[in-house]
Amino acid sequence: MSMQPGILVIYTGGTIGMVEDSETGVLNPFDFEHLTDQIPEIKKFNYRIDSISFDPIIDSSNMEPAVWVRLARLLEENYEAYEGFVILHGSDTMAYTASALSFMLENLSRPVILTGSQLPIGMIRTDGKENFITAIEIAAARKDGRAIVPEVCIYFEYQLYRGNRTHKYNAEHFEAFRSVNYPVLAQAGVHIRYNEAAIHQATDQEFRIFTRLDTNIAVLKLFPGISPSVVSAVLSTEGVRAVIIETYGAGNAPTQQWFMEALREATAKGLIICNVSQCRGGAVIQGKYETSAWLEKAGVVSGRDMTIEAAVTKLMYLLGNGYSTSRVKKYFQKPLRGEMTA
Repeated sequence: MSMQPGILVIYTGGTIGMVEDSETGVLNPFDFEHLTDQIPEIKKFNYRIDSISFDPIIDSSNMEPAVWVRLARLLEENYEAYEGFVILHGSDTMAYTASALSFMLENLSRPVILTGSQLPIGMIRTDGKENFITAIEIAAARKDGRAIVPEVCIYFEYQLYRGNRTHKYNAEHFEAFRSVNYPVLAQAGVHIRYNEAAIHQATDQEFRIFTRLDTNIAVLKLFPGISPSVVSAVLSTEGVRAVIIETYGAGNAPTQQWFMEALREATAKGLIICNVSQCRGGAVIQGKYETSAWLEKAGVVSGRDMTIEAAVTKLMYLLGNGYSTSRVKKYFQKPLRGEMTA
């Protein structure tokens, strides 16, 4: 392995890779072979930086599991050749991709840092340059010969987050992401200060990828006045194996007879129903109030303090494993990649 750290940049698409045509003003993806023309600062890095660009590039609104599989395979193919990876990605679905990859990449010992920007990299006020430069530095950071951050992370606006703890909360500000239920892994200022106590420790087990994802899930968001027909339509959708119910507060749901019976009947038929709070901060605590105690008895499993992005992708991963209903329920409630508090 080279003494000079090797970083592979994978450009999937998104605002960060756009430059403005000087004549038409239209935003077009720039050629990553000429990356240093846009960001000459990277020449100062003593790193070997290579790039792979998707063709065609993918708007993050069109992100889907097939792309996650493609990314996982690219990482597997290049895993031994590079010390770290930076994935440039649109911000809208970045938290879903980061969460999915955290489950798909098993025994990870190298940094996989996702980043992007709110303004194209070719614009004067872009946030993309700082995000990109610091993401590379974090991907290359080592201590005693080992990666400092051997995790799937999101770096945005001076903060490094655990990917599966993160959600996009703002479409306008440069500070687009938050991780409410887990501390930041690093803060970039004059120095990059790593929160080593919060960072996952790598194992010496062999790296491998998991690519069988089952997307037969649905999300049912509760609201006052939700109708029996809507609930029934979601719970009885043909082919659906699991439903995430976005509940109120600490995991509370209506206690109307029709709603309770609908959930009991669904779980009795083998449907997996998971409870995730609509609140971005805090956790589901089934049984804390009367309005959640019955969910436990009805066979609903708690997502505790998981984000909806982590819950969705974790279910795809668990169902893709071919586990029995009882095993999916068991593992959904256990932290597998630091996505929930034990």
